[in-house]
Amino acid sequence: MTRRQFLKMTTAAGVALLTQAASLNGKTSQRKRNVLFIVVDDLNHSLGCYGHRLIKSPNIDRLAARGIRFERAYCQFTICNPSRTSFLTGLRPDSTGVLNNTTGFRSKLPDVVTLPQLFRKNGYFTARVGKVFHGRKNTDDPKAWDVTSDPRGTPRGQKGQGRNLTGGRVKWCRWLAAEGGDEDQSDGMIAAETISLLEQRRDDPFFIAVGFHKPHDPFIAPKKYFDLYPPESLKLPEDPPDRSPEPAHVIGSGWKDEFDRFTDRERREFMRAYYAGVSFMDAQLGKIMAAMERLGLWQNTTVVFFGDHGYHLGERGWWNKNTLFELSARAPLIMATPEMKTKGTNCSRIVEFVDIYPTLADLHGLAAPGNLEGTSFRPLLNDPVRPWKKTAFTQVQRGRIAGRSVRTERWRYTEWDRGRQGAELYDHNSDPGEYYNLADDPKYADIIKELGKAIPIPALGVP
Repeated sequence: MTRRQFLKMTTAAGVALLTQAASLNGKTSQRKRNVLFIVVDDLNHSLGCYGHRLIKSPNIDRLAARGIRFERAYCQFTICNPSRTSFLTGLRPDSTGVLNNTTGFRSKLPDVVTLPQLFRKNGYFTARVGKVFHGRKNTDDPKAWDVTSDPRGTPRGQKGQGRNLTGGRVKWCRWLAAEGGDEDQSDGMIAAETISLLEQRRDDPFFIAVGFHKPHDPFIAPKKYFDLYPPESLKLPEDPPDRSPEPAHVIGSGWKDEFDRFTDRERREFMRAYYAGVSFMDAQLGKIMAAMERLGLWQNTTVVFFGDHGYHLGERGWWNKNTLFELSARAPLIMATPEMKTKGTNCSRIVEFVDIYPTLADLHGLAAPGNLEGTSFRPLLNDPVRPWKKTAFTQVQRGRIAGRSVRTERWRYTEWDRGRQGAELYDHNSDPGEYYNLADDPKYADIIKELGKAIPIPALGVP
């Protein structure tokens, strides 16, 4: 789609009716409050506002200063399609039946009302720019959108200096310090098209969903972002040599053999390329934030920013997602909405991505479907230290072996094949890296029993 075609489509979209919407402090405004919904592919906590000392993420940090930063936010599945299906339907993966990157959720749930679809049904203009649902044709949701766009970058943005870190054996494992500028890359185009939408729809209630691709592989960004991270400045992770052994299905991929061949140079190249992608994406967010300021939209827009799941950068020799460790299950989540009393603070209470749907419906006064499996965390926005939910649940699939994990503020407990293929227990008070498995220690039997009861029992027929 060309820019001219895109603008023509957005101009032709119907104007939504103006109604009153509930605000965070219980007051009302004369029009519905907007939503800017930003999801980032493979984004972990390598961000300045989460304490990373090297990464350059000034715009994400500024967004955190405008809103509330959640310290313990957890996805429900640690790969893209199941995670996105979960938070966009408000249902857990065992309910959606989507446990891989190929299944379209409407083949399982033809009548489900997705989050953007709910807003569209309530008179909002809805648009998707980039990857929000998984991105494949059968995993998007035409019922949800008035307008969609999938910018792909330019040929110049595919030229530059780089290489495949596995000699071509793992095709995605490559980086490129690209020629050209930001708008030669898809994320640069996504930012530009989002700004065009904001300019056009500023007077209408909107739900605009922005899906940035980076730092997802292949690790391509303009060269200037690679230059921010000299390889010699990067410190590689060091796992304790006495850590507990890991059964094969805990990591669960043949890529591990390739990663084990990495030299320190290749590890630093991988880390550098990931960081470059984060800073490139951050710069695109900054352009959108500047447009929000220029257009006066901060006063009437809820902004949600998060990664769809976490990501390992060499811990346990793993350079990807798809585990049930903290680094994969936990991801950044920032929310900024007008009239918040807690701007610039953080919340250490447990929240889940399945909670995002009911929270946005609650904030905007919309009647959500009755089958949602999350909980609105709206009360935390004004009181981030109040007592809250005690557990978060994350799962993965290894063929017929299901892994299910429960996280409390202190513990992570994981069962494989309902415990028949092993279990893991980690004490975050003494072992935040989850290196020492306590599941076989008899003195923790009562804790394991209690946490095991907390893991949701899947429906009959689900692994």
